[in-house]
Formats: sequence, structure tokens, C-alpha cells
Amino acid sequence: MDQKLLFLINHEWTCPALDRLMAVMSSGALWVVPLVLLAIAIGVRAGFKGRAFLVVTLIAIGLSDAAFGNTIKHAVGRLRPHQSEVGVRTLDLTSPAWRGLFQPLKQKTSLGTGLDQPGNSFPSNHAANTTAAALIAALLWRRRGWLAFVPVLIVSYSRVYTGAHWPSDVFAGICVGLAAGLLALLFAEWVWRRWGARIAPRIASQNPTLLSA
Repeated sequence: MDQKLLFLINHEWTCPALDRLMAVMSSGALWVVPLVLLAIAIGVRAGFKGRAFLVVTLIAIGLSDAAFGNTIKHAVGRLRPHQSEVGVRTLDLTSPAWRGLFQPLKQKTSLGTGLDQPGNSFPSNHAANTTAAALIAALLWRRRGWLAFVPVLIVSYSRVYTGAHWPSDVFAGICVGLAAGLLALLFAEWVWRRWGARIAPRIASQNPTLLSA
């Protein structure tokens, strides 16, 4: 089932416009500067709730990426599709990524010759990290925060589309992200309730809990 769905997404459900979109959404290097600028804007314009979101999200990504994701990757050692399968399309922007937006994509078809390489496919850290951030946004901004899951779904789909991950890698990554986001928020809420009044008395009096801030 995993293999069949992979080749449907990677081979059958494709078109040139999707190739470009999925390569863009899957490119970590391209999004570093925009995400940093977005984080600065949130910290400056979104008040206490925005700064709480940034702090909790950093904790959550530390859990989802380093603590959970990489630990599971090393324990499982699963090969990526383009390492183990013949005929998987891999898509990426040319370097540097910002210039690659306007240049032809790097596209290869795998030969499945990477069987002697270490595998780090399971789970998808892209899916885990974006899911963790989206869950925190959804819980802090209840009315509109759930919209943060829209880019999560696109990014997660792009990891399969571009040949970087198996569908089950992405599903597992989403589960890891949900767990990391919830744990980080519960931990931050406990810390704020216990020590917030000592750290920042005025702010804590106005915002006794992160979830109702």
C-alpha cells in the first residue's frame, strides 16, 4: 500500500505546475529567511500571545526534530524511496534556492542503488515540525489558528511528491508533531502558571494562562 500510494503521488498525480509548487514547498533552504521574518513580525505585532507562540514552538520543534524525530530515524534506519526503489522521481530547486525559483528544477529518476547507505526516512521531520507549530497556533488562536494546518498538509504531501519520503513517513511525522506540540504547550503552561508571576508579574496578571491569552 505504501509503495502503491508513493508511485501514484510521485508518478501519476503530477503536472509541471505541481512539480514547481511541490519543490518550493519541500525546500527547507528557501523558507529559512521568510520564516525568520515571519517570526520577527509575530513577536513584534502579536503581543504576548505571539511571543508565547514563538517560545512554545521552539520547544516543540526541539522535541519533534531532535528528541523524537532524529532518535526514531536512527533507531529505525529506513531508507528513503529514492534510495531503495527504482524509478522514483526526485525534485528539488537548484542552489541557491531563491534563484532556483526561476530556473529549471533538478529532476532525477532513482536507480535504487542506495541500499548500502544509512536510512533516515522514518519519520518525516518536515511533517513533524510543521504539525507541531500548527497545533500550537490552533490552540492559542482558536478561531483561525486551525488554518495553520493547510500548509502542513501541502508540505507533507510535497515530501512524498518529490520522492523524499514514503507516505507512512509523513503520517508518522504528523503524529510525532502532534505529540511534541501538545507536550511543549502543556509544559509551557505549567511553567507559566507556576513561575509566571515571579518572572513577569504585570504580564502574568493580565495573562494568567497561555491558552486564554
